Amino acid sequence: MKKRLIGGIVAAAILIPTAAFAAPALIDLLARTPMTAEQVKVDEAGKAALEKLYSAFPETKSFEIIDASKVQGVQTSIILQEKGGTGKKITLHSNAATGTIEHVIQENWEPEEKPLTALTDQQIKSKTDNLIDKLYGNIGEYEFAIEQMENPDHKTLVLNYSKKGSKTPFYQVFIQGNTSSVSLIGGDTTPSTHKIEGYFSRNGKPDYFADDFLNDADLFTLLEISPAELKEELAKGTSVAEIAASKNISKQQVIEVISKTQVDAQIQGENNGDVPTSTDSYEQQLRAIEPKVLQVIEHKNELSPKK
Repeated sequence: MKKRLIGGIVAAAILIPTAAFAAPALIDLLARTPMTAEQVKVDEAGKAALEKLYSAFPETKSFEIIDASKVQGVQTSIILQEKGGTGKKITLHSNAATGTIEHVIQENWEPEEKPLTALTDQQIKSKTDNLIDKLYGNIGEYEFAIEQMENPDHKTLVLNYSKKGSKTPFYQVFIQGNTSSVSLIGGDTTPSTHKIEGYFSRNGKPDYFADDFLNDADLFTLLEISPAELKEELAKGTSVAEIAASKNISKQQVIEVISKTQVDAQIQGENNGDVPTSTDSYEQQLRAIEPKVLQVIEHKNELSPKK
C-alpha cells in the first residue's frame, strides 16, 4: 500500500493541532474569517455539522465552541471542547456548499494513561468504525487496511476504508498519540485512463486535492494536452492558468470546465446516495466551487533550488 496523505478541502492549518497532520497546501492560501459561536449556529454548514455531531454524540451538546472560522463559499470549521478547557475535543470541517462534514478530528477521547496508539489494531479499528458509523453510516461494505507510517518521532497509523475495486480510500484515518483524524475522500471516480498522481506536491507527497481537480478529461480536451504532458509542464513551475494563456484560453474558461466537472460529480454522488443532497441550485454550486478552482489553476510547484 502506498504511504500517502490524501488531501481535499478538508483541513485548515490554524485549526489543526501540532500533534495532528499537515494541511493541504492549497487550502492554506484561502482567506479565513473568524466566527463567533452565535454565527456558527446560524451558518448553514455550521448548523448542519452541529446537528449531525449532537445526534451522533449527544454528550457534545454540553461542549463549548472554542474556535470557529470559515472560508466563504468553501468551508466552515468548528472546534468544540468539554467545558473547563481540558479533556475531550472535536474539530469539524464542513463543505460550505453541501454541508457535508469532510474532516473530523477527535482529541483526548481515550484516557491519558492509555492513548489511542497504545491500543491494539483491532481496538483502534473498532473505535474508528464507531466514529465513521455514527457520522456517516454503516461501513460494512468497505474493505479495510491498516499500516504504520515511517515516522521516527511519533507513532502514526493510517487506516484506509475503500470500496471494492477502488484505488482511492473512501475514508482515510490517521492515528497519532491520542488524536484520530478522519477524512471523507469520497472514492476514486476519475477514469483510470486519465488518473495521474502528483500534479502538485508538498514535502515530496502528492497534493490529492489538486489531483482531484486536474484529473479532468474535459480540461485535457480544452488545453489540448495529455495528463502526462500537463504534469510535466506543472513540474517546471508553470501554473495551469499560464498554460491556458499560452494557448489563448482564458482563465474563466478553465474555471468553468473544472467547476462543471466537480459539480456534476457532486450531483451524481447525491443521486447515488453517497453524499447529502444540496439545497443550492446548480448555478449556486458552480459559483461556490470557483474559489477552490481558482486556487488550483493559479498555484505553482515550488522548484528545488539548483545546487
